[in-house]
Amino acid sequence: MKIVGLTGGIGSGKTTVAKMFQELGVPLYIADDRAKVLMNTSEAIQRKLTALFGEEAYMDGQLNRPFLASQIFENADLLKKMNAIVHPEVGADFKLWMKKQHSAYVLKEAAIIFENKMASEYDFIITVVADLDLRIARVVNRDNSNKEKVMAIVKNQLTDKEKADQSDFVIISHDLEETKAQVLKIHQQLSELIDKN
Repeated sequence: MKIVGLTGGIGSGKTTVAKMFQELGVPLYIADDRAKVLMNTSEAIQRKLTALFGEEAYMDGQLNRPFLASQIFENADLLKKMNAIVHPEVGADFKLWMKKQHSAYVLKEAAIIFENKMASEYDFIITVVADLDLRIARVVNRDNSNKEKVMAIVKNQLTDKEKADQSDFVIISHDLEETKAQVLKIHQQLSELIDKN
């Protein structure tokens, strides 16, 4: 079974694209969603995050998201330390999930594959790109955020070009119907490539 990574900057349309693949019958693992669950349920993660951020990291046994966001906002070092705690646990969780899947390939959506030097863990990588203005507008609407906060996240990620240059496939996510057509084409290409091996 092949592992296909799906990545892209914040607001690029990754999750929309991921769900389109899922509708085609491809098993989907969304790393960020699982990370959120594990940060609340894994005792090892809770212990390490509390050691890193202090007792405020959790309130009533639940991750204190606003506090953590304020701590890592514009602090790349803390963000890196937090990722070093969470990502290995997500990796282990993904391996367990993989064992339950039965398909030619699975899709793992992860925002920072290249930033974390994890490209070698995937057989193929798809990057979703969109104009920066569109990405900012999507995130501001989705998260009730503002341009400054979105740009701070964008600055911690590689550019679309840097990601696209390292990818096997690129999806331009502007128009829904066009995006769907690109997903279908890539799904067919992947299925053929995997069949040959």
